[in-house]
Amino acid sequence: MAVYFVAQYVVNDPAKYGEYAQGAGPTVAAHGGEVICFDVAAETMEGNPPGPQTVIIKFQSAEQAKAWYNSDAYQAVVGKRLAATKGFAVLSQSMNTGG
Repeated sequence: MAVYFVAQYVVNDPAKYGEYAQGAGPTVAAHGGEVICFDVAAETMEGNPPGPQTVIIKFQSAEQAKAWYNSDAYQAVVGKRLAATKGFAVLSQSMNTGG
């Protein structure tokens, strides 16, 4: 079942975020992920999100997504995103009805 890594945040340090983006991109492809949304000005329809930047990455399974996130290559760069942004990220299954 497909899963989606969804991150939404505000970028507080564009230079550091740029370093993160350069390093993170190749790690996604190397783990079979596909960036399906990258929007620096997402329109809020409800609630109070941390910021307008939204990224959605599709993986074929939760195991694949977790292997990417926990990989040495991604862990080497994710700290730059965490330091450069304020927001959140979730891993969401495509059709998880809880049953």
